[in-house]
Amino acid sequence: MNQTPQERLRGSIVPLVTPFDDANQIDVAAIERLVDWQLAAGTHGISVGGTTGEPSALTAAEREQLFRVTMAAVAGRAPVVLGSGSNNIEETLALTAVAAQLGADAALVIVPYYNKPSQEGLFQHFRTVASSVPNLAIIVYNIPGRTAANMEPATLKRLRALCPNVIGVKEANRDFEQVSAVLATVGRDFLVYSGIEALCYPMLAVGGAGHISATANILPGPVADLYNLVAENHYAEARDLHFRLLELNQALFWETNPAPVKAAMGMMGLIRPAVRLPLVSISEAHRAGLEKILRAYGIPIPDAVTDLASREGES
Repeated sequence: MNQTPQERLRGSIVPLVTPFDDANQIDVAAIERLVDWQLAAGTHGISVGGTTGEPSALTAAEREQLFRVTMAAVAGRAPVVLGSGSNNIEETLALTAVAAQLGADAALVIVPYYNKPSQEGLFQHFRTVASSVPNLAIIVYNIPGRTAANMEPATLKRLRALCPNVIGVKEANRDFEQVSAVLATVGRDFLVYSGIEALCYPMLAVGGAGHISATANILPGPVADLYNLVAENHYAEARDLHFRLLELNQALFWETNPAPVKAAMGMMGLIRPAVRLPLVSISEAHRAGLEKILRAYGIPIPDAVTDLASREGES
């Protein structure tokens, strides 16, 4: 039986990093390896083009390439959410149309950054996007710390009433009261995902649909298990896992995401840990501290890649 997006899009949806090769281009082979590794570890869905994927450092053509490569790598094995938003409506419409054409399960559309729109502006923006792809599920990406604008629950309610394909919101919002307000105002069947690593468990506890957590790039199995445990009503075990993940969750945000995540993945031998300007590699002190934490979690760090991660991070 075919599942609806509301049924499919639950659990741990990893926001994959965008790996770059030696020529600073998208590393297609690395994406394919990462997708296979994530799905084998139990990740419930794959997302690219969100904050952890450095979309503002990619050209529109590269973002479309990223979409195509990811869809081909997943090949129907799991739901795919493509981050198609920007602060430019025409670019957002074009990329969201590509997501629809490729058969993505949903588009993740960020609250426009830099512009600081009013609630009416946000409503008009998302109505325009959602109406342009009526058969594609839309997940609003609310991250006030990066956009300087907050999508208020009343605006989400108004949007959902007019655009039934707006099915959820990723709340990368440290105001936890808003999460309950969204569920109470918009509807408890509205899909709310945590975009704050330390709030993944609390959001699940109040009825969240899952999480889109950068930590899943490092520990995909345990991050998926956090959802699985709650889904099976094993709240005590889920709470214990929440606290076990806390130190790593914090370390991955010592500097601007995704630089620490990529540094950790470099140490693990998964990718070349390069970010694009204006981001830079993490400090040597943070790199050493992060390596210590990874080892404490029992994450294998091949000796051959430890020095490579340090050198590549400086490039």
